Amino acid sequence: MRIASIGHVFFAATLVGLGILGLIKGDFDPTWPSVSKGLPAREALAYLCALVYLISGIGLLWQRTAPVVSRVLLAYLLGWLLLVRLPQVYLLHPTLLAAFGFGESAVIVAGAWVLYLWFAGDRDASRIGFVAGEGGLRIAKTLYALALIPFGLAHFVYLQQTVVLIPGWLPWHTAWAYLTGGAFIAAGLAVLFGVKARLAATLSTLQLGLFTLIVWVPRVVSGNYTPFQWGEFVVSTVLTAGAWVVADSYGGMRWASAPTRSFSQPDLAV
Repeated sequence: MRIASIGHVFFAATLVGLGILGLIKGDFDPTWPSVSKGLPAREALAYLCALVYLISGIGLLWQRTAPVVSRVLLAYLLGWLLLVRLPQVYLLHPTLLAAFGFGESAVIVAGAWVLYLWFAGDRDASRIGFVAGEGGLRIAKTLYALALIPFGLAHFVYLQQTVVLIPGWLPWHTAWAYLTGGAFIAAGLAVLFGVKARLAATLSTLQLGLFTLIVWVPRVVSGNYTPFQWGEFVVSTVLTAGAWVVADSYGGMRWASAPTRSFSQPDLAV
């Protein structure tokens, strides 16, 4: 078994959970883009997606399979991002909601890309250098940064919908909505331009994780939740997992200054 970071384990475990969920339901989990009910072989495609997640989650934890699995997972998720999510933003539905959906997929792709760099990047650097090595890492971080900005904008544009999600025991609901929205935007810009990027990536991951724990976990544990709330819990958990892996990729950088070493594969193996 090869463990690169705690974020790696959480990401892999989340994929396993998504795979099991998809196989039980026989349908797409909430992280996938909307797929038309009339699509031929839709159910078979849903099972395929679930199997990809399940096999990838298990394979990412084993040293012999991690390089191959990380390649397949990245290619698969990147295909969904470019062929489905991106057209929704620029061609079909050029709205903040479409950008938000693109951001959800982009965070997952960014996390998968970092894992690919850890496990297979060194072997592929000479053949596809723009995908592997420092170039690939820049793309992954850019995807993550661009995802955070619509997350933050949504807090302002959909202020009332955000405010009602804040637990009653917290005071100043509107202030929290503005604060968290601004924090997402600031973190996205910081990661995008490399200004205190490690701190920004870590704090944005913490914010996503706290949002999951404070807003969605109590609803799920109580058993009194709607299908929408269950879907948001799943998506929020996956976003936290993807963000965690991206934050882990800054392990060689100081919190508020330039990097002390270039990106490399983690040394920790179990």
